[in-house]
Amino acid sequence: MKKFIQLYLDSYRGLSQPAWMLALVIFINRSGAMVLPFLGIYMTQSLHFEMEDTGIVLSCYGVGAVIGSWLGGWLTDRFGHFRTQALSLFVSVPAFLLLPLFTTVLSLALGVFILSIITDTFRPANSVSVAYYAKPENITRAFSLNRMAINLGFSIGPALGGALALISYSWLFYGNGMVAFMAGCLFYFYFRNRKGNERVLHKEDAATDTKARSPYKDKLFIAFNVLCSLYAICFFQLLSTLPLFYREVHKMTEADIGIILAFSGIVVFALEMLLVHIADRKMSPAQIIIFGTLLCGMSFVMLNIGGGQWVLYGSMFVLCISEILAMPFIATITVRRSVVSNRGAYMGFSALSYSVAHIISPFVGTKIAAHYGFDTLWYGTGILSLFIALGFYFVMQKMKAETVAT
Repeated sequence: MKKFIQLYLDSYRGLSQPAWMLALVIFINRSGAMVLPFLGIYMTQSLHFEMEDTGIVLSCYGVGAVIGSWLGGWLTDRFGHFRTQALSLFVSVPAFLLLPLFTTVLSLALGVFILSIITDTFRPANSVSVAYYAKPENITRAFSLNRMAINLGFSIGPALGGALALISYSWLFYGNGMVAFMAGCLFYFYFRNRKGNERVLHKEDAATDTKARSPYKDKLFIAFNVLCSLYAICFFQLLSTLPLFYREVHKMTEADIGIILAFSGIVVFALEMLLVHIADRKMSPAQIIIFGTLLCGMSFVMLNIGGGQWVLYGSMFVLCISEILAMPFIATITVRRSVVSNRGAYMGFSALSYSVAHIISPFVGTKIAAHYGFDTLWYGTGILSLFIALGFYFVMQKMKAETVAT
């Protein structure tokens, strides 16, 4: 037990103070993440949209996220990660406050589209910030700390959102907006004159920085991100069809759904730093990402097992381990593939792969669920995950061979 505690504490040591503060900002912001997890239920239960209309609106969120991801990378490379993040946080506040006014399919789709453009400009800039403030030897753990903060916040946001939804769905939007404002204030006043470790971390980039390639011409990186997008399509059922599955098949209330989503955040918060620390020492990034992908498929297939809520919680636990293993190392590979002058573009391209998944995942997921049932959706997700894992194996083998050759 003493050795385990020491290992757990070691996983947090050596991280810079700005890395911790960046994680605190993310934690506050994600503590108010009440809208997206309940958006599907809000549309079907409060606005009485059909399931397929709900999928279309959620896909519009993904379309906006694609634009926001590209825009965030472009703004970061030209105006810096600080200004881009501050802009995104503060402009998102009125966007959240206005969204309850849109109650038709068309108007809500437009509102969600604009909101996601604003909020997703934050992601590539934030990823660049994590690398900028991290110590060179701690990049993966710095990304893990950031994600741990996201998930700790996510354990609070849906639980609070589930309670607020019982009063009024409008409070989901107001709460999200107010918390975004708080996060923006903390971020601005702490980081406005803060220097990072970029000069130390990237001194080896100096010789190649002037001829840095575009991520849009990096064929292996494009293939890698296609696979990342397919993985995210599977994973993001968490935010679209899975809450609908809980509601329609298992008859769970909004509060119950908030609790199981909060459980996912607590699992990631408790285990991410430790598991990443251990995995980084025992396995290669390729092995970790492949294993995480297989666990994602397994988690959804588990939903077809008969039984009570213990199956739902067991499936969610496995999905959390998948997320812990795959996502931080995907970010690390992206950082290592880029150099200083194109880091925003690479991070924006990486965020783009997730944003495309936000379009496809709810649209395809709700279509399959509506026409063929949730059982077919979960089995299909499991089979797709097997092919994605194979794809990761071949692409990362080629990436490794390319690195050795140069």
